Amino acid sequence: METCTAREPDDDAALSGSLLDSAAGAVRARRPAARPAAPAPASASAIASAPLAASTRRGHAATPQFDTVPAAIRAIERGEFVIVVDDEDRENEGDLIIAADAVTPETLAFMVRHTSGLICVAMPARVLDRLQLPPMVQQNDEPFRTAFAVSVDLRVGVTTGISAADRAATIRALASAKSTAHDFVRPGHVFPLRAHEGGVTERPGHTEAAYDLVRLAGRGYAGVLCELVNDDGSMARRPDLVRFAVAHGITVISIAQLLAYCGAAETA
Repeated sequence: METCTAREPDDDAALSGSLLDSAAGAVRARRPAARPAAPAPASASAIASAPLAASTRRGHAATPQFDTVPAAIRAIERGEFVIVVDDEDRENEGDLIIAADAVTPETLAFMVRHTSGLICVAMPARVLDRLQLPPMVQQNDEPFRTAFAVSVDLRVGVTTGISAADRAATIRALASAKSTAHDFVRPGHVFPLRAHEGGVTERPGHTEAAYDLVRLAGRGYAGVLCELVNDDGSMARRPDLVRFAVAHGITVISIAQLLAYCGAAETA
């Protein structure tokens, strides 16, 4: 199985518009049967919270354009957040993503505050098998086949498991190659996701985008992700996501860009 590999930082700038269009078409072609239409984009919401110095980019240009994939890889490498947007004909959502080994109680509190709060960790099946974390259900009827594994909490060193500090501890343990199955209790408050080894070239979803980004950044095998929402509780759509990224200095890319980047790397 071929996987996405790192390329030179300037390679992404050389990708033609037709290549990105082809990638976007591939994302649309791979989506499952249609589901009810997504709500119309929500109106702008006020962003009240201050940026986190440890997880945001300073001096990031205020622009409606997406950043490059190499810029996103460098942000993940630095332990910062990245926003990844999928196709408007798919989920039409943006996930806040960070390397699992970079998570702190403060960064996770920021994540919980601005997302749906259902914190997931994208991981390869081989690691989940080693930790004895099977699929959550045997028959997956979810429209996009998001592969949830059994949820977990860290066994020692946490309280109820739900606080940002407790979940950060659980996430860091999931990211550690030293962890064993006995280190976790099931069920819990952190939701591992089984990522396809081929990344976005095999399944163009947020799970695989998080997995690819942490691998490309050399940050192990686990990426934390959760869907961004507006202050009124509605899903954040592209205009909302760009405003949020600018307000907090966070790098933003699309799955189509990552698919084009990885596809070009495989054929290079």
